[in-house]
Amino acid sequence: MKAAVAAGADAVYMGGSKFGARAFADNPDQDRLLEAIDYVHLHGRKLYLTVNTLVKEQEMKELYDYLAPYYERGLDAAIVQDMGVLSFLKEQFPGLPIHASTQMTITGVYGASLLKDLGAERVVTARELSLKEIEQIHNKVDVEIESFVHGALCYSYSGQCLFSSLIGGRSGNRGRCAQTCRLPYEVKQGGQNLGKKGESYCLSLKDLSTLDFIPDMIEAGIYSMKIEGRMKSPRYTAGVTSIYRKYADLYLEKGREGYGVDEQDRKTLLDLFDRGGQTDGYYKRHNGRDMVVWKEKPAFREGNQPLFDYLDQNFVEKQLQEPVTGTAFLEEGQEACFTLEGMGKTVTVSGETVQMAQNQPLTEEKIKKQLDKTGNTPFYFEDLNIHIGGSIFLPVQVLNDLRRRGLEALEKAILEDFIRPAQEKKEPALHTLPNNEKSNSHQGENTAPHKARLTVSIERPDCLEAAAQAPDVTRIYIDGGSFLPSAWKSSVDLCHANGKECMITMPHIFRSTAENYFDKHLNELRSAGFDGFLIRSLEEPEYLKTKGINGPFIFDFGVYGMNRKAQKSLLKLGAEELTWPVELNSRELGKLSVPGELLAYGRLPMMVTAQCLHQGTTQCDGTPMVLTLKDRLGKEFPVKNHCVFCYNTIYNSAPLSLLGLGEEVGRLSPSSLRLQFTIESREETKAVIQCFAKEMLYGQKAELPYKEFTRGHFKRGVE
Repeated sequence: MKAAVAAGADAVYMGGSKFGARAFADNPDQDRLLEAIDYVHLHGRKLYLTVNTLVKEQEMKELYDYLAPYYERGLDAAIVQDMGVLSFLKEQFPGLPIHASTQMTITGVYGASLLKDLGAERVVTARELSLKEIEQIHNKVDVEIESFVHGALCYSYSGQCLFSSLIGGRSGNRGRCAQTCRLPYEVKQGGQNLGKKGESYCLSLKDLSTLDFIPDMIEAGIYSMKIEGRMKSPRYTAGVTSIYRKYADLYLEKGREGYGVDEQDRKTLLDLFDRGGQTDGYYKRHNGRDMVVWKEKPAFREGNQPLFDYLDQNFVEKQLQEPVTGTAFLEEGQEACFTLEGMGKTVTVSGETVQMAQNQPLTEEKIKKQLDKTGNTPFYFEDLNIHIGGSIFLPVQVLNDLRRRGLEALEKAILEDFIRPAQEKKEPALHTLPNNEKSNSHQGENTAPHKARLTVSIERPDCLEAAAQAPDVTRIYIDGGSFLPSAWKSSVDLCHANGKECMITMPHIFRSTAENYFDKHLNELRSAGFDGFLIRSLEEPEYLKTKGINGPFIFDFGVYGMNRKAQKSLLKLGAEELTWPVELNSRELGKLSVPGELLAYGRLPMMVTAQCLHQGTTQCDGTPMVLTLKDRLGKEFPVKNHCVFCYNTIYNSAPLSLLGLGEEVGRLSPSSLRLQFTIESREETKAVIQCFAKEMLYGQKAELPYKEFTRGHFKRGVE
């Protein structure tokens, strides 16, 4: 933090001991974080607290006591991912600015507008957005835009990655990412390796570096340029910050015409950290092979010691002090008086009565020398004026005390402006649950298993008939990208003819490509007669409403309702039903207040990414297909490229199955059980539906037609 401030950062994001996305970092305790808040304020900067993880219901009660001391000390903002946390902060700490994290996967105008309406002052955009998409947000939504300009890039859209979570129980949504994307994998098609030999780091992206784009970024409307610094050193922080400070200031001073980047500064950034080259990211393209590292990072690289010494001396070890003006009035027979001015404040302290000198009177030079010793304080005297009246004397300790109290008074005066009065904790009001929020208070009791409805989600059109003809299925979701718009109405008609609801599954990522697609096929969407929409992005409800389509909306598990407050927030956004989060175990699901749809079968999406493995290993031909990603342990993960919306989904190697857990599932009383089919054949789809209907609806023992499956987090949960 100190290195960043010394190098010119206007603000620093810091995590405390809880709720931050860097759970394994050496985060400061409360006293140190309070000290950090004071430190940045004394230097005219800001500190933002990271509260940017998904929060479980049992943790919500800790949030108030954790945040209150920082709020009262003058915390400048909190960055959040969880909708429940956002709602909680607006309710409990109404004066605290809120930033919406990139983990919320904000990809356009609709999501940014929604979050502004909910109280976010700033939106951190998804790293994958183009400058054009950012400019659209800037032009249409009155919200501050923060975007990443340097540092590590996630392979997945932030907030849409379950890879680390499902492989090892370390959730990126909970600040515990194990960086599985940095491991080697083989990409296969039909058993044959794709790509070049030795290029196994296919999920590891180069670090972002955007010095050349600073004029473009500022002109596109980016208000805050964010440097990613995941557990990096103070030296790295100082080096990168100082270079971006230099070029931001250069543009602000000389404009586009006077802007140019020194090649030495590019080299310096690589000397500070090199994962295998740097990339200018997504700002001017959708994806690209040259954004990926592909090869293993060298084990050893000789450091640039002169650079490191320079950074240590000028930023890391340098004590940062602010200029102040001091004026001392020392007149024989009068109280000593010392006035200090700085950081917009003026203070005056008085001391002992000034004595008449018996021997050698104090000179201006001697007094100035003593008062000028600011030591480890946040200040130095830029100008020090001494006014002497008569032949005077004061003991050295009196002058020292005058200086000490003056500097302390100035520091206190500066910090007083940031102090907030203690906020009385508001207890949650007792209220009647709305129609779409039925009480789940009986969960956990020893009740008889509840017979939930059976719903089916399918991506392959050839599986629709098998689902439609299954007598126990009540609802079918069809994938909006896999089913052609020309087939939407006939699909709905087939479902209706078999007595089933039919809803359309919206894309995981809703950007301009998706918006243009649905705009083009709006007539087909309206005339198809869908019974509702499975919502997978915060962009989608707002988009549909602007087109006069008001649901019903069922929010998918990737629009997270991890706690009761988050659930209530999603209902207020128009959710008719919720899908329960897949990272909660059965006990944690039992603490939620809103019955939801429980995913009982399906390959979970491990990553949703703008990168395309097919394009990276061969070429883009616009043909949807399924590739395989093989890890070091021999696990094979299906990878689907959704060409209509131009994103990839990496699915888990084995499907989730809750078959055999009918009693535990029944006690939770889910509103429905969803079977999610992604790459399964028609025959497999039919067999799985029969198994789950047999056990979950009729209590008969059934066996899944797969040898390998996973319980997901239903038993274990995540940290």
